[in-house]
Amino acid sequence: MRRNTIILLACTAAIALAPAGYAQGTAAPDARWTWDTTALYPDRAAWDSDRRAAMSTADELAGLEGTLGDGAGAFLRVLRTYSDAWRTGVRAGTYAGLIADENLADPDGQALRQQAMAMYAHIGQAGAWIDPAIVALGEETVWSYFEAEPALEPFRQMIRTTLRNGDHTLSDQTERALAALGPATSASYTIYGQLANSEIPRPTITLSDGTELTVNSAGYARGRSSDNREDRIAVFDAYWGSWQPFTGSVGAALNGHVQNSVARARLRGYDNALSAALSGDNVPEAVYRTLVAETNAALPVLHRYFALRARLLGVEDPAYYDIYPDMVSIDREFGIEDSIELTRASLAPLGEDYVAMYSDAVSQRWMHVYPQPGKTSGAYVSGAAYDVHPYVLLNHLDNYNSATTFTHEWGHALHTVLANEAQPFETARYSIFTAEVASTVHEFLLQEHMLETAQTPQERLFYLGNALELLRATFFRQTMFSEFELAIHETVERGEPLTGAAITALYADVVRRYHGHAEGVMQVDDLYTHEWMFVPHFYMNFYVYQYATSLAAAAYFTDLILDGDEAALERYLGALRAGGSDDPYQILLDAGVDLATPEPYRVLVERMERTMDEMEAILAEMEN
Repeated sequence: MRRNTIILLACTAAIALAPAGYAQGTAAPDARWTWDTTALYPDRAAWDSDRRAAMSTADELAGLEGTLGDGAGAFLRVLRTYSDAWRTGVRAGTYAGLIADENLADPDGQALRQQAMAMYAHIGQAGAWIDPAIVALGEETVWSYFEAEPALEPFRQMIRTTLRNGDHTLSDQTERALAALGPATSASYTIYGQLANSEIPRPTITLSDGTELTVNSAGYARGRSSDNREDRIAVFDAYWGSWQPFTGSVGAALNGHVQNSVARARLRGYDNALSAALSGDNVPEAVYRTLVAETNAALPVLHRYFALRARLLGVEDPAYYDIYPDMVSIDREFGIEDSIELTRASLAPLGEDYVAMYSDAVSQRWMHVYPQPGKTSGAYVSGAAYDVHPYVLLNHLDNYNSATTFTHEWGHALHTVLANEAQPFETARYSIFTAEVASTVHEFLLQEHMLETAQTPQERLFYLGNALELLRATFFRQTMFSEFELAIHETVERGEPLTGAAITALYADVVRRYHGHAEGVMQVDDLYTHEWMFVPHFYMNFYVYQYATSLAAAAYFTDLILDGDEAALERYLGALRAGGSDDPYQILLDAGVDLATPEPYRVLVERMERTMDEMEAILAEMEN
């Protein structure tokens, strides 16, 4: 069955993070702040045994072809065998991914990942006959099996999705061919990852204070937030200057991904790649298009934010490199222990049981906390290993952004814990459409806690400014990415070339429109329009829009929870426990949020305006 078999919640809260620093400045990482992969497998031999077992189960599955219509018992045997293959396979794949991401330059780790990808392809190919066979049986026969065999119940949502997509299910032979092509068609992302993380040479520059900074993705994240504007300019020029010579190569990689996406959508008879991408979760196309329309209507509010940012920075000619420094600074570090304790305190509105669950989980070695040479950038939660626990990758820099990233990722992790406790393996895996709600509720709660405990107007301005930045980065920026992603797919669908230069031109149009370049709101230099090159989410098939929709849903839940609405809290926790037991849009609709309508986005924009009103009022008082 066509479905996502790997849960990897790669988040944009920290796309690029620090370079070669180890925890506490020691020569080697403190084991306390590295994850314990022995919970998955004690050694590589045990891992390889499970990998082989998953492939063996897949072979058994292939041998069951033709038996699906032999009654409810035979139907159950096929589905259980299929589920068992993936249950073992994703555990093995999780281990391989974690080991590989610790050091992308380590060929042994990359070999593990390649073996895991080959295993996934083998399982997918072995089960490729199932969807066509289910569709051929027809709804009446299939649902009669469910009536006859109660043990089939965990597979209800899976089968409902398969039948719903029946018109887009291909022949046995074609489904097998597509499954077999999995490793080849994912090569674009692999090539991109190698280029971005280990092969593009990065320059070293000297900053205004005389220190040297290697401007890799981590150095860029550190340097772009500098208080010194000349340093920011130097960092931007060095970083995007290192990407620019590879425009053709990275463009070819992204074009390969988009061509594959469009071709698969056409093969399956979808109107376009967008509808194909949304079909798996049964998300109405109106959600995507309403989001883009409402965000464009709200661009004047974003431009107001840029004007406020320029005022606080004392900049008369704001440019793209002025987005990242704090508008207001405070003299405070946020080490990993601070992040842990602040998150614990902020989660109190979610109830004692939730806080206890968090405290137990965070006391264990589920996290890989600090940057180290070769480690993948960003932050994510890998939660596919149903029988173990989620794993959290961070690149903690001991600043407030690190604290918000920490709480964000633990929202994902606890969502996984709740779903795994409440659901069987077959319905525990949830969509990104609902996943980002949990993580962003955590961020909103941390904001509220920091504002409640702020001691001075300066400190309050700092946290309000960061609240605005969350709205900019997660609502406006992710929708900008979504609009761009739609544009590159529509370019290919029209039969037009998608070269690196063409992609840059498309990105320049959207990034400049969002930032008011033509209106003089914020200047975006030509060099910086190569930003599309470092965003891995463009290889994930219309993924990023869910950050923006989730932000709207999270704001809805947070407001009610903070108002003490116990029914809303239960609906929220119920949505997390639901896992993947229903379509994600329906799960949120049942909890009270309709993301296909303008209202949630307009409420979010109003929240942004209120925050700016408060900041301007504080500034007025400080000036008097």
